[in-house]
Amino acid sequence: MIAVVAGLNLFPIKSAGAVAAHEAGVTPAGLRHDREFMLVRPDGRHLSQREVPELALLRPAFDGVKLTVHTPLASAPLVWEAADGPARDVTVHGRPCQGVDQGDEPAGWFGAALGLPCRLVRFTGTRPTRLGGGTLAFADGYPVSVLSGESLDDLNRRAGAPLPIDRFRANIVLEGLGPYGEDGVTRLRGTAVEIELVRPCGRCVIINTDQETARRAPGPLRTLAGYRTERFDGERGIMFGRLGIPRAPGTLRVGDALSAS
Repeated sequence: MIAVVAGLNLFPIKSAGAVAAHEAGVTPAGLRHDREFMLVRPDGRHLSQREVPELALLRPAFDGVKLTVHTPLASAPLVWEAADGPARDVTVHGRPCQGVDQGDEPAGWFGAALGLPCRLVRFTGTRPTRLGGGTLAFADGYPVSVLSGESLDDLNRRAGAPLPIDRFRANIVLEGLGPYGEDGVTRLRGTAVEIELVRPCGRCVIINTDQETARRAPGPLRTLAGYRTERFDGERGIMFGRLGIPRAPGTLRVGDALSAS
């Protein structure tokens, strides 16, 4: 079976807005620069759209040196050259990892924009995936998320309203598998890239959040709960899309044809 890459999305800051890309480097820890930064509370717990939907209004871009963030919540963008320094302990959903605190200037900018005290950290160290022997940065549990555009089309028919793909924050959007065709795929192979899909993607209240306005309505999650609730590895959840681990690095481009098996 052949799947075509219809979209690529990076999230330089965990739980903030997406950067649509025509091509992206695939590393063992996911798409290059994806979830490389994260906002944390003073005690080190990560900030998420689950509790702070206004994170959707942050529009970051990172070139490997300079982080630029635009948002309607601030009168001027943040332009920050990523800093190195000592690591501090932080957590993602209670799981420990480490980040380099980026200092008082970005902390003040984000704190003023979001109206709460927070710090910006950049990933450092190593962090294992929950299953599968992979590695990741600040993503929840796996480095790559994949969704079929046809699956979203089917959800939209059921919901009776056109939800944009950005609600689902997929790194890789595929076409050609048919509705929920990704459910049966365990390997995506390109010319150089190989990604193993290891589990379904559990969904939360974030998909109810409009990524352009940060307003929240219950419809999408409620619709999915009516037909996509299942159990995986002892966990019962609302599953939509797949999570994966890169097994061979390389470059992905929009329009690439991948073997799906």
